[in-house]
Amino acid sequence: MDTIASLFSFITTPVSWVIVQFHSVYGKVFGPDTGWAWGLSIVSLVILIRICLIPLFVKQIKATRAMQTLQPEMKKIQERYKNDKQRQSEEMMKLYKESGTNPLSSCLPILAQSPFFFALYHVLNGIATGKTIGVINDSLLASARQAHIFGAPLAAKFTDGSSKVAALGATLTDVRVVTAIMIVMMSASQFYTQRQLMTKNVDTTVKTPFMQQQKMLMYVFPVMFAIFGINFPVGVLVYWLTTNVWTMGQQMYVIRNNPTPGSKAQAAYLERLTKHVTHHEKTRSRGEKAIVKAIVSKGRDRNEFERKFINSLTKVGLVAQADGTVVKGEAAVESEDGTPTTAAPKRQQPKRQTKSQRQSTAARAADDTADDAEPKTSLSKSDEPEDAKPATAAKKAAPKPAGGTRSKAQSGQRKGPQRPKSPSKK
Repeated sequence: MDTIASLFSFITTPVSWVIVQFHSVYGKVFGPDTGWAWGLSIVSLVILIRICLIPLFVKQIKATRAMQTLQPEMKKIQERYKNDKQRQSEEMMKLYKESGTNPLSSCLPILAQSPFFFALYHVLNGIATGKTIGVINDSLLASARQAHIFGAPLAAKFTDGSSKVAALGATLTDVRVVTAIMIVMMSASQFYTQRQLMTKNVDTTVKTPFMQQQKMLMYVFPVMFAIFGINFPVGVLVYWLTTNVWTMGQQMYVIRNNPTPGSKAQAAYLERLTKHVTHHEKTRSRGEKAIVKAIVSKGRDRNEFERKFINSLTKVGLVAQADGTVVKGEAAVESEDGTPTTAAPKRQQPKRQTKSQRQSTAARAADDTADDAEPKTSLSKSDEPEDAKPATAAKKAAPKPAGGTRSKAQSGQRKGPQRPKSPSKK
């Protein structure tokens, strides 16, 4: 560990200086020798580091999205060159170069904060052994050794013996209970962060080995934190627990407001966006406009959730524009290229008439024809009630049966002599 500490010694002094500055502020509120002053100094150090790493986190998100987009192409290369690993690697590197993605970009935040982690470990290890490091002088060293967090010294470890813990002014039970709780919370936060990434923010339409690897890491990382956590001082556990909680909150914010296309998180986000846009009849924030603009620009390449979003706006008479705004318009449907087009009104089928209505209509037409051909000579017909006219016309239009012939066959029977029914066989 001394070799690793010497490699990161260039950052030990800045880290110790930042901790001392925060300690001077919190010491005026909680007292210079309390665990709150030193513990909050470590938490503030984490927050400061993570704020500085936000640009790398954004780059990590973009790299992860790009890798997810390339998963189908990567799978094709793996299937095509499954017997030639060298050619497979060459084609993979060529694909990364053409798309401008870097697989290591997703690890940038972890790699960037590793020097701070080892520097903090070196500082706390020096406090445990009674050595001054960086800007921490003898008086600050004595103050830090007296600081306890829930009865556990900052420099104590789970694996420390009772004599070493007693030298720091604590009991072995307090140290092991506090460190065990912090290790469990650290592992649980890491597991939850990875789980919500896999269950909510992954494109469900693409099944690749990359997803299996992420699922495996979801269980491996918490176990690693639990194993290595028993060798971390309490101060380092405070650092790592804080950074895990920060990562979990940051991940929840990204999943809620900028989800991966095709994921369950996107379905939930577009459902909320639909309610918001239909209520206000416009996109209000820059983020909403960016999401709508991206959906419109995809055209026919939209996924199921994005098409549902466009159609939901269409049903209430709203049309999404290419610049991300939403305006009122006529009902529209998606054409073959995915662009909204005005829907043609549906052609209504005429209502089907019954047999009596059809006969009545035919009778009226025959009566009108007869009236046009022969002028009326009497006003007696006009005195008849209107309801009787269709019946009279129907009688005129009905053909008379010829004399001496058989009566008209009933409905469902054939004309001509009927074959006698054979007796039923019992």
